[in-house]
Amino acid sequence: MVSGNVADVLFQNLRAGRKDRTAIITTDEVWTYERIARLTCQVGNGLRSLGIDRENRVVLLMVDSPELVASFYGAAAIGAVPVPLNTSLLVSDLHFLLNHSRAKALIVSEELVHLAENVRKHCPHLREVVTLGEGRTDTLAWDEWISRSESELVPVEVSPDEPAFWLYSSGSTGRQKGVVHLHRSVSVTCQEFAVGTLGLTEADLCFSAAKLFHAYGLGNGMNFPFFVGGSTLLWHGQPLPEMLFDLIRRFRPSLFFATPALFVAMLGVADKRPDCDLSSLRFCVSAGEALPATTLTKWRDRFGLEIIDGIGSTEMLHIFISNRPGNVIPGCSGRVVSGYDAKIVDENGNALPVGEIGDLLVKGESSFSSYWLDRARSQTTLIGEWVVTGDKYYRDADGCFWYQGRSDDMLKANGVWVSPLELEALLNQHPAVAESAIVAVRDEHDLLQIKAVVVLRPSADPPSSRELQAFMKQRAPQRYPRRYEFVEALPKTVTGKVKRFELREIESGIKK
Repeated sequence: MVSGNVADVLFQNLRAGRKDRTAIITTDEVWTYERIARLTCQVGNGLRSLGIDRENRVVLLMVDSPELVASFYGAAAIGAVPVPLNTSLLVSDLHFLLNHSRAKALIVSEELVHLAENVRKHCPHLREVVTLGEGRTDTLAWDEWISRSESELVPVEVSPDEPAFWLYSSGSTGRQKGVVHLHRSVSVTCQEFAVGTLGLTEADLCFSAAKLFHAYGLGNGMNFPFFVGGSTLLWHGQPLPEMLFDLIRRFRPSLFFATPALFVAMLGVADKRPDCDLSSLRFCVSAGEALPATTLTKWRDRFGLEIIDGIGSTEMLHIFISNRPGNVIPGCSGRVVSGYDAKIVDENGNALPVGEIGDLLVKGESSFSSYWLDRARSQTTLIGEWVVTGDKYYRDADGCFWYQGRSDDMLKANGVWVSPLELEALLNQHPAVAESAIVAVRDEHDLLQIKAVVVLRPSADPPSSRELQAFMKQRAPQRYPRRYEFVEALPKTVTGKVKRFELREIESGIKK
């Protein structure tokens, strides 16, 4: 049974007699539960030796690795607050986030050490920097630091309402926010989604293309498998489609977690690779944005595998509405996960009936407590027990939820809400369209117009804006985009979400 401290998700495996079972697999080695627990204790004791105390933030700028796992749980074990960061940050981003979090310690992977050079000059709260790889004059070398640390540690007792870790939002709608999570959050997501929805067991080997710094990846690649005494496959590199196929064939995981963008990319190379072997997988899981029905159908036809699509958020830590294995509805986010509740409301907060589009609110014990140093956004996102997701949905008579886009991306045409997702699904049916994004832009009369930003498939005879407009007019006579722009790629976050706020700012290069 997992106790209050987040770190006990790991340590309970020792009490359960799993010390010799495989916890982590990398491309180079295998880590048992005993080995990763020992390193976790050394990190916790090492942080204490640096003067890191309860509730002090410890920023982790680290690639997916056993060292990241040990650093996360080791910091939590002593009551400190681990803050894993996106490994694609710029130097200026790192400085901002170190100062915003007021972190007292920073642990950096060898591949990312260049980002932390001279970091103390810009971060007055920062006391110590620990770097993997070769030591530097102004940092502590990981190996030396760990070698001086004791390998036994009892996690401190905590309140379930005590801050346990932070995650920074992905930035799909602007500047990143520090999302504060409590010790109670992790066991809720593990029990209700990993076990209750997916049926995860100790026999499972999980492989998450989403990285551990992201809420989705943190569950998939670490907390979920450790909660049930299973194993995780950690890959430190970029999740390129060819490499993902290679890793699945080589290590044979039973569950594969990715984003819709990655499933699309993998389908794009699958026909060129007759050696794609996904026979070890029970099913796949998707989140990060809505999975197009066409992608699900193509994946099922190509590999004979289900993709379990759902919706989660950094604020709720993981998925709270999901399809179920054996009961997947294409284009639908599924039903509410046990332990959560969801409702759809209008702009005045009134509950809407079946079939009407509105704002999705959710509540559950894995909810974040606040945004750090952002009272205004905390108040608008947290309404009592309810979290405002920022998503537009409708619920059907069977209790299934259908995604209609982000609240700030929904368009209103003739007084009726228009779903960008719906129009994108229609436009993507054109054989020349690889992917698209629908946004609203203002015309010369300051009126909102629907615009399509389109990525075309390679073709000797690409379609014109007029051709695509005619295609859409047939399918959505009152709602079709009047303006089209062709781009080589859509701007996306590291988790594959389209940065619509950037697209709205693009006003040049429109093909007539």
